[in-house]
Amino acid sequence: MLCWDIKKGELLSRWRDNNCKSQVTAIALSEVDLDVFAVGYEDGSIRLWDSKIAGMIVSFNGHRSAITGLAFDNSGVRLASGSKDTDVIVWDLVAEVGLFRLRGHKDQITGLQFLQNISQEEDEEGATSIGQPNESTSESEGFLLTTSKDALVKLWDIALQYCIETHVAQTNGECWSLGVSPDGSGCITAGNDGEMTVWSINSRGLYRLSKHSVHENVQYLHKRGTLHRQSTGRAFEVKFHPRQDYFALHGAEKAIEVWRIRTEDEVKKVLARKRKRKREKLGTAKPANGDMPVEEAEDLSSASITDFFVPHIIVRTGGKVRSFDWIPSKGSKLIRLLAASTINQLEVYEVPIQEKIKKSTSVEVQDYTRTLSIDMPGHRADIRALALSSDDKMLASASNGALKIWNVRTSSCIRTFECGYALCCAFLPGDKMVVVGTKTGELELFDVASATLLDSVKAHEGAVWALQVHPDGRSLVSGSADKSAKLWNFEVVQQEILGTKRTTPRLKFVHTRTLKVADDILSVKFSPDARLLALALLDNTVKVFFVDSLKLFLNLYGHKLPVLNMDISFDSKLIVTCSADKNIRLWGLDFGDCHKAFFAHQDSILQVAFVPHNQDGNGHHFFSTSKDRMIKYWDGDKFEQIQRLDGHHGEIWALAVSRVGSFIVSASHDKSIRIWEQTDEQIFLEEEKEKELEELYESTLTTSLEADQDQNDETQENGPAGKQTVETLMAGERIAEALEIGVADLEVIKEWERTKATQSNIAPPARNPLFLALGGISAEAHVLSVLQKIKAAALQDALFVLPFAMIPMLFTFLDIFATKSMNIPMTCRILFFMLKTHHKQIVASKSMKILLDGIRGNLRRALQRQKDEMGYNLAALRMIGLQVKERAVKDYVDEETWEEEDARQQKKRGFIQIA
Repeated sequence: MLCWDIKKGELLSRWRDNNCKSQVTAIALSEVDLDVFAVGYEDGSIRLWDSKIAGMIVSFNGHRSAITGLAFDNSGVRLASGSKDTDVIVWDLVAEVGLFRLRGHKDQITGLQFLQNISQEEDEEGATSIGQPNESTSESEGFLLTTSKDALVKLWDIALQYCIETHVAQTNGECWSLGVSPDGSGCITAGNDGEMTVWSINSRGLYRLSKHSVHENVQYLHKRGTLHRQSTGRAFEVKFHPRQDYFALHGAEKAIEVWRIRTEDEVKKVLARKRKRKREKLGTAKPANGDMPVEEAEDLSSASITDFFVPHIIVRTGGKVRSFDWIPSKGSKLIRLLAASTINQLEVYEVPIQEKIKKSTSVEVQDYTRTLSIDMPGHRADIRALALSSDDKMLASASNGALKIWNVRTSSCIRTFECGYALCCAFLPGDKMVVVGTKTGELELFDVASATLLDSVKAHEGAVWALQVHPDGRSLVSGSADKSAKLWNFEVVQQEILGTKRTTPRLKFVHTRTLKVADDILSVKFSPDARLLALALLDNTVKVFFVDSLKLFLNLYGHKLPVLNMDISFDSKLIVTCSADKNIRLWGLDFGDCHKAFFAHQDSILQVAFVPHNQDGNGHHFFSTSKDRMIKYWDGDKFEQIQRLDGHHGEIWALAVSRVGSFIVSASHDKSIRIWEQTDEQIFLEEEKEKELEELYESTLTTSLEADQDQNDETQENGPAGKQTVETLMAGERIAEALEIGVADLEVIKEWERTKATQSNIAPPARNPLFLALGGISAEAHVLSVLQKIKAAALQDALFVLPFAMIPMLFTFLDIFATKSMNIPMTCRILFFMLKTHHKQIVASKSMKILLDGIRGNLRRALQRQKDEMGYNLAALRMIGLQVKERAVKDYVDEETWEEEDARQQKKRGFIQIA
């Protein structure tokens, strides 16, 4: 996550957890504490970050796949998360535990929102004001509204943990977003084909339900009508403005649609206008003056939904919108929104607000302005080619429409050029020029120093898939989809300067020879000794030619799908080829024999590259990149995998190995360029293999546990929020081990104390060496430290692993914790969880009853002591507060008065009138 100052365009901080390599999929801001952000990841984990310290507060792990939605409740102490695994989990942020899991949707969750503080105050006339929090309902747990891709919208009662209402949200099969009005009186769901469904929420019914918890035969969600936006695509986000009567939504296009909610007076005027037109159309006489007010007083219920909601403006953005949010503003003349686009850009737009009353009937076209934008220095599209300079100080990266030159050491962008759809690139000798091969068949030559395009040659009829500079630096070869490879010499020609008789030297490509083959050329490579030229073709073969005569030397058959890339080792003895068939093959260049073929990746292998020297005897080591997001490092002599590098979030299109071999650079579909540096740390292949096998075993173990859990809970609408991971299993084992050692030690100490009562000079007993190593601590202190070291979010899942035979041991220690007042909050949490989990077995056991009676008495005494202490401290703080208030001097500006005035000036939303 990156934290930006939008006005200055500065990057303030970068939040990253080193243990997490998954990409961010959702983010939410707490309305209570504006420094707290909840961030969801692709692996199903959630982390809470504090922007003040730019650090992580707590992490949760309960979902099995990517998080798709996050929502805080009004108090900021609960968080709801939705995922692609179709479940919704509610988390308690204070206790740092998952409260429960809600099942019911059949596809990924696309929207979720808490409905809280639903109160009503009836005035003398019987009118209701909705959305004002009062004390009586603050204790209510509230409700949760969720939508899913399965086209259903569900209303959940959080207190009872089950769904009280389900509706089909969209008529066209899928629901993609949910927007709830700030006062909770209505919501909008959006699906395919530009369809938006407007719902009113029965706040009065929900209020009664939260008060009495008795379900009446009342419908809480009412479908009010359907709106259609201008675009026919799906809408990914619907967001209401927090203060004004506006909402906005966007799809996959380069636009955000802003809609306005009309006021009650405006709707009445629209209805009156409609009636007038209707009368004129029917040709009826104008009614008498006495009838007019009766007709004017017609109820708003006759108004259609399109009378309330009208399109306001369409904000055209620089790129396809990925996400947007409203920017809170104090003024009432403009509304501002922040848009993030897929082309690596943040933009701020200001939209004017339509005046309430317009004297003229003609509606003026509203205009908007882009006030601020942050353009990241990176690429706007996938990077398709990388090239390093001869001294490894500069990196060229090419994509569709842009070529960028980077300083490798500082990671800063030095130059940006406009080019065609680049597929390959290379530095020319001297590192002052870069040549790019494009999809349209051009070779473009750029000068890095002057930042200009020197030359563009129409080299081929098809796409230039590959090019390479000859080892002597005087020529290059280009391979194309037009089934030809062309050799080009570099020549300096004297070119006349326009308008003068002077000339200037310019570098030109001069075509010398052409090599025709039977199929499209996907890769070309010169051997480092400049003797051979290898071409990889679309017909799954590699053909090797002599450079001087262009005669065929070898045909390499073996791959089942096209060879996408290849490389030749520093000594020109080995050639490595990679293919879409997920295999890598190593061949000898002397006889063309296949040394080894091995299954290397889980998807098409896009690039391979040898280490270009043999300093440490690693001249036959090579790297491979694939669509499975992995980079692998291989030994070409022993045919073994040395290392696996994972970190990219998309297929890895390009790879460049430094000349000295100390680092590699990779570029991916996730639009990132990553530099991987070689360290001095030694790698032991056996250890790496063991680590991979352990990871495989752990993943299969956790998935089997989840499958068992799913089978048990298939029919239930709610369930525990936990998820068994390797971490929780290990923690459970540590608890079991500590309990066994601790109980044995308690027995030894008890026996010694009994004996000491009769023999006072008896020697202390021989305890477990672990306790002596930890400084002679007691058994209960050791068990407590083991429990405290487990993260609060993982504690319940770790306790879940314990067999019932261990429960008496655990309860024995809980009794000791209660007696000695050792971490009472955690003691209570463990006790209540175990009682809830093993209730039936505990009730059936007679021995447990005596133990539980003792725990109850000790715990009550400990809690009473803490209560008395807190009461004493609270009274003292109140006393100090009164003294401070008496001595304080108020400033002449009364902020409380401002707040009261703001509350009075807040307009009633038009949305309420629908309900």
